[in-house]
Amino acid sequence: MNRRLALATVVAALLVTSAGCAALFDGDIPDEELDSEADYADLRERDADVVVDVESGGLLSSGEFRAVYDLNDTEELSLYRSGFFRDEPLDIRAVRYWHPNGTELTGSQLEIDRSRSATEVRVPDGNGTLAFSGPADGKTFQLPAYVEGSYEVTLPAGYRTSNFLIGDASPGGYEREVVDDRERLAWEHVDSTITLQYYATRDLRLFAGLIAVALTLGGAGIAYYYRQILRLRRRREEMGLDVEIEDDSDRGPPGFG
Repeated sequence: MNRRLALATVVAALLVTSAGCAALFDGDIPDEELDSEADYADLRERDADVVVDVESGGLLSSGEFRAVYDLNDTEELSLYRSGFFRDEPLDIRAVRYWHPNGTELTGSQLEIDRSRSATEVRVPDGNGTLAFSGPADGKTFQLPAYVEGSYEVTLPAGYRTSNFLIGDASPGGYEREVVDDRERLAWEHVDSTITLQYYATRDLRLFAGLIAVALTLGGAGIAYYYRQILRLRRRREEMGLDVEIEDDSDRGPPGFG
């Protein structure tokens, strides 16, 4: 009887926990988040179908990105990021939508639902323009191609992907330029996830300095041990311990000479 009671208690606890987790992931995004302020005018002036601007965070704040999508006959977007075990909904804020005639809607005026695996956004006209902001990690950025087409991504000021040891950009086939100390990557067509690994240029100088110090210390260590070997050899010679051993390997076994 006690075992049945304990089992029932465990099952009930699991149901409550799973329901709580579902409540965390399922549900509406607050209107205050959807309608919060953000400026997308500079991104809307670009020529690419999708324009993304990544901003670095501070000591106490994380980074953020702004994105503008020319939907190209797409009325519904499923916004997600690949997690460790499964896809997770993309956290978005400051959502804006523009009809083809320029009429603007805020995020609370759109159909936006968040599930356990994605944030679903439905717009009234698939030929309009959608914009939203979201979180960005410190020195990595990953964003699936929710809409196929040309892409343009601008990194924070002073950051680069060009060093093959500590930087990377995928997929390939992009063009790179630096404008006002900001690296900009452009793809003519993207239909997969964009993944960027970037670094601050000051970190590259620090990295190069550390390599130089390591090489200097390594060279000094090798020189020190080489001098020690030479000193030991001279000491053995002075003590008469260096006796050349004659090679008698051709004499054959003892007694057969």
